[in-house]
Amino acid sequence: MLYRKEEADLSYPANVKIVEVGPRDGLQNEAQIVSAGVKVELIDRLADCGLSFIEAGAFVSPRWVPQMADSAEVLAAIRRKPNVSYPVLVPNIKGLERAIAAGVEEIAVFGAASESFTQKNINCSIAESLERFLPVMAEARAQGLRVRGYVSCVLGCPYEGEVAVSAVSDVAEALYHGGCYEISLGDTIGVGTPAKARAMVNAVAERVPVGDLALHFHDTYGQALANIHACLELGVGTVDSSLAGLGGCPYADGASGNVASEDVLYMLEGLGVKTGIDLALLIETSWWISEQLGRRPASKVALARGGKTEKAS
Repeated sequence: MLYRKEEADLSYPANVKIVEVGPRDGLQNEAQIVSAGVKVELIDRLADCGLSFIEAGAFVSPRWVPQMADSAEVLAAIRRKPNVSYPVLVPNIKGLERAIAAGVEEIAVFGAASESFTQKNINCSIAESLERFLPVMAEARAQGLRVRGYVSCVLGCPYEGEVAVSAVSDVAEALYHGGCYEISLGDTIGVGTPAKARAMVNAVAERVPVGDLALHFHDTYGQALANIHACLELGVGTVDSSLAGLGGCPYADGASGNVASEDVLYMLEGLGVKTGIDLALLIETSWWISEQLGRRPASKVALARGGKTEKAS
């Protein structure tokens, strides 16, 4: 069913928090290892752009995610700015111990709303995965760390197809009551459309306060900005995005992966929403990291504005 803005009292949040996931989610699937030095400079540049939440790495097995093997080295070298959070992904207690030793102040745990996805990724059921996370979340909070929760496959699964909104709500609620201050809802394969995204967020918001939800929409089918816009109208005030559109989706051939931070910021500025981020500097940084990776940005805004150099073209 089509929706019209005038049918309900809908408005955009005055301020939107952008969680920059490029240094972690964006780079983790790069075929060529990105040096620690480049990662450090990327994170520092992002902080200089005005971003206050920058995913800085992941304490996972180097065997499974070799790109993140140097996360401790990166965290030790970045120029930490006050009032900037540098969260890292942590899958288990061992990873948490390494993260604490690296001086992190915030971690993230990943769940999924699809049984098939969970089985293929971590070889257990959704219920078992949540049981694994409980001691991690409890210990992190005992150590004074903030914990953020991710739910994958909220609008579709590469193995199951459609995912029931009730399953998304169940996992989101479990993570929220387990101690996560915010739940990021991930359209892992980017198949969502605005009406489906709104329905999903509305369902989850019955169990988790809408102000504690975040959007993590991939742009595989070119729907990410439309989906974000539709959910902003519901009161969601946090959006995950990746500079230059870094990050492909390993579950969908040719998928563009994460929505580009520059594109999200351009849309938000057009809506009069404040973020505290310098778009011009972000575009410059987008071209810089793209040049390091030997290609052009996937961001429409970065391409339209152009960069200082276009060697990657």
